[in-house]
Amino acid sequence: MSQALNELFTLSLIAIAVGMDAFSVGLGMGMVPMRLKQIFQIGLTVGAFHIWMPLLGIILGKLLSETLGIVATYIGGTLLIFIGIHMFVSSFKDDDTPSLKLSGIGIFLFAFSVSIDSFSLGLSLGIFGTRMITAVLLFGLFATILTWFGLFFGKKMKGIFGQYSEAFGGSILLFFGIKLILFF
Repeated sequence: MSQALNELFTLSLIAIAVGMDAFSVGLGMGMVPMRLKQIFQIGLTVGAFHIWMPLLGIILGKLLSETLGIVATYIGGTLLIFIGIHMFVSSFKDDDTPSLKLSGIGIFLFAFSVSIDSFSLGLSLGIFGTRMITAVLLFGLFATILTWFGLFFGKKMKGIFGQYSEAFGGSILLFFGIKLILFF
């Protein structure tokens, strides 16, 4: 595979891993009665936050990479490992679904809470000099689609798969963090 295609594939897998968090939360939130218009708005809002949060992280990461060099690569890999471990471990905790009203400001608070991990991920990717536009668009696209799927499946399945999808997403981030550290 060419370098650009390899990077696109890697970024897509990372975007799916980060979007799995939105999917799993969407599964739980899908049990709350809502209209299709509301599901559509929630997905777009989560997708927008998954663009802006990592974008801010990438910009900050690029600034750090100019001053830290190789050390920044290890810091970024370590961040991916910690995010992955956090997602994996939290998937097995018995958290209640957020008691958040999903309209108005509630949608933004929901999207922010689901997207906060993508800021740290953006920081890691910025350290590695990742293609910024490609990365954030993939994050937004996959987060939007996976949020929609999560909300729809949550309505149908009542959250059966929630913890497993987040554990899978965390495993992917953990794998890429280890790969970056060991094979740099």
